[in-house]
Amino acid sequence: MSGAALGIEIVVVFFLALFLLHRYGDFRKQQRMVLFGTLLAWYLCFLIVFILPLDVSTVGTEQGGGDSTGLDPKPIHLFLFLFLLCRSLLKPCYKPWSYIPDGIMPVFWRVVYWTSQCLTWLLLPFMQSYARSGGFSITGKIKTALIENAIYYGTYLLIFGSLLIYVAVHPEWHLSWYELQTIGITAANTWGLFLLVLLLGYGLVEIPRSYWDASRHGHLLVKTYFKASKLMTEKADAEENLEDVMEEVRKVSESIKYNHPLRKYVDTILRKCPVDYQEKMGRNMDDYEDFDDKQNSYPSEKSLVKLHKQVIYAVQRHNRTRVQWQILLQQAIHLEDVAKNETSTTHQFVHSFPSSEPASWFSRYVYTPTVEWFWECLLKCWFFRLLSVVLTLFSVAVVWSECTFFSTRPVLSLFAVFIQLAERDYNYLYIEVACFVTIFFLCTCVYSTVFRIRVFNYYYLASHHQTDAYSLQFSGMLFCRLTPPLCLNFLGLIHMDSAISHQQKEQTAYTSIMGSMRVLSFIANGFYIYYPMLIVILCIATYFSLGTRCLNLLGFQQFVGDSEMTSDLIDEGKELIRREKRKRQRTEDGENRRREWKERYGNQREEHSARNRTSHELKETKAKHSRSGPRSERDAIELLQDAEPLDFNAETLSDDPLEAEPGRPAGGRYLSMSSSRSRIFDDV
Repeated sequence: MSGAALGIEIVVVFFLALFLLHRYGDFRKQQRMVLFGTLLAWYLCFLIVFILPLDVSTVGTEQGGGDSTGLDPKPIHLFLFLFLLCRSLLKPCYKPWSYIPDGIMPVFWRVVYWTSQCLTWLLLPFMQSYARSGGFSITGKIKTALIENAIYYGTYLLIFGSLLIYVAVHPEWHLSWYELQTIGITAANTWGLFLLVLLLGYGLVEIPRSYWDASRHGHLLVKTYFKASKLMTEKADAEENLEDVMEEVRKVSESIKYNHPLRKYVDTILRKCPVDYQEKMGRNMDDYEDFDDKQNSYPSEKSLVKLHKQVIYAVQRHNRTRVQWQILLQQAIHLEDVAKNETSTTHQFVHSFPSSEPASWFSRYVYTPTVEWFWECLLKCWFFRLLSVVLTLFSVAVVWSECTFFSTRPVLSLFAVFIQLAERDYNYLYIEVACFVTIFFLCTCVYSTVFRIRVFNYYYLASHHQTDAYSLQFSGMLFCRLTPPLCLNFLGLIHMDSAISHQQKEQTAYTSIMGSMRVLSFIANGFYIYYPMLIVILCIATYFSLGTRCLNLLGFQQFVGDSEMTSDLIDEGKELIRREKRKRQRTEDGENRRREWKERYGNQREEHSARNRTSHELKETKAKHSRSGPRSERDAIELLQDAEPLDFNAETLSDDPLEAEPGRPAGGRYLSMSSSRSRIFDDV
C-alpha cells in the first residue's frame, strides 16, 4: 500500500481534469491538439495540488524518529519538557498507509514541474496562436504563430538575461548550472506570485459573498434580470456581426468562381459558416463562369486568411451567446418559480413550464415536488448562508496567515500552528486532511477567479462547451504559471519552506526541486515576504466593489445597486424575460391544442379511413368477379381493334364491333372532327 495513495490520486485527478474540459470545451468540434494541450496543462496543475499534502506528510514521517515535540526546553519547565520527551520516545512512530518511499517524489516533481513549465512558456503560446490563425495550410499557421510569439519570447529572454547579468556581476557568486536553474525558477515564480496575489485577494472575498448572495432569492433574481439585459445586447451584436461577415463571404464567393485558383480557400471558409447561410449561398452558385486574369478585383490570399479568421470568431461568438441566452432564460424562469412557490400553502413545488421529458426514478421517488419545495424555498438559503460563514472564516484565517507567516517565534500563522500540533502527535491523517483542505481552498479562490474573469471577448471561459480554443489554452497557461508559486506560498504558510521561515527543518521534495531562493536574497527576504501583505488592500477593495464602481464610471455596464443605469437594465431584462415567457407559453399552448386534437379526433379519423379502405376493397372484389366472364371476349375484340389503324377522316366507323350508345359520337372520332364536307349543312 506504499504507493496506493499516489496512484489513486493520479487517476482521480485525471478524470477531474477531463470532466472540466468536457464542460468547457467541445470534444467534437475543437482540434485534438488544443484539447490535448489544455487537458495536459490542467491535469499537471491539479496533480501538483493534490499530491503536495502527501509530500508534507512524508516529511513528517521522516522527522518522527527524533525529537518531534517542536518545543524549546529553555522557556519550559524542566519536568514538563521531560514528560513530553518521554511521551514522544515511548509512543511508536509508524508509517502511514499513504507513505511514499524515498526517491519517488523528487523524480515525480521534476517531471511534473518541468513539463508544466515547457507547456506554459513554449508550447501553449505557440499552439494558441496556431489555433487562432486563419491560415489554410499547416505551414501558414506555423508561420503566423512564430511571428506572433516572437515578442513574447523576446520579453522572456530579456528578463532572464537581466537577472543573469545581475548575478554574474556580483563578486561573491559563482554561477553554476544549479544556480542558473534556480534563477529561472525564481523568475517564473516571481511573475506567478505577482498575479497570484491579485487573483487571491479577489477570490477570498468574492467566493463567500457569492454564496451569501445566492441565499437571497430576490437579489439573485434582480441580478439575473441585469445579466439578461446585457446578454441580449451582446447577442444582438453577435448576430449583427455574423450578418456582416456572411455578407463579405457572399461577395467573395460570388466573385471567385469554380475554376479560380483561390476557390479551394473559399470552399474552406464556406464549410465554417452556419448551415442556413451555406444553403442561401449555394442557390446563387449554379452558373459556371470563367474568370478573367486581367481583372484585379479579386481578393488576395492574405485577405481570405483574415476573412477565415473573422468567420471562425463570428460563428463561435454567435453560438455562445445563443446557448447562454437559453441557459440564462431557464435560470430566470426557475428563480421566478421559486419566488411564487415561497407563499404556497400546499408545500408542492410547481413549475411554470414542466419538462416534456418523462420523469426519472430520482424525481419520482427521491426528489419529489414536496422535497423540492423544502429544498428550494426553505433549506437551500440556510445551507448557502452557513457555507458562506464557513468560507468567510477560512478567508480571514488566510489573510491573517499571509500577513504573519514570516514570524516563527512566536508562530502566528494559524495553518502552521495546526500542522505543528499534528506533528507532535504523529497524526499523519490529520496532516494530510489539513493540508488538503487548506491548499484546496486557496486553489478554489485562485482558479475560480480565472474561470470568472473576462477580458472583453479576448478571453472568456464559458460553460456548456462554448469556450473557444484560444481561451482554453490561455487558461492552461495561467494555471501552469500560478500553481508553483501557489504551492510555495502554501508551504510558507505552514513553515515548511526554510528559505522564508529560516528554520533548519527537513524540506519537502517539492522545495528541493524549486531550489534555494537564497541565491537571490532580495527576492527571498523581501518580495516573497512583504508582497503577500498586499492581499489585505485587495480584499478591502473587493469588499467595497471599488473595481466594479470604477468600471461603471468609465461606461462599462456593471451591477451596482444604487446606479440609475443598473435600474434601467434591470427593468429591460425583466421585460425581456416576460416576453420570452409569453412566447414559450404560446408555443406550449399550440402544442397542447394539437395534442388534444389528435387525441380527440385522431382515433375517429383512423377508424373512418379503415372502414373506407375495407369497403373499397370489397367493391373491387365484386367487380372483378362480375366481369370475369365476358371480359375475355371484349379483350379479344379490343386487341383486334388495336391491330388496325383508325381513320379519323372516314365518314363512318361501321367496322367497330362495339356499338356506340345513341347520342354519342362513334369511337375513335373527336367531336370537332366528326362531320365531313358533304354534311356541313345538316344542322340547318
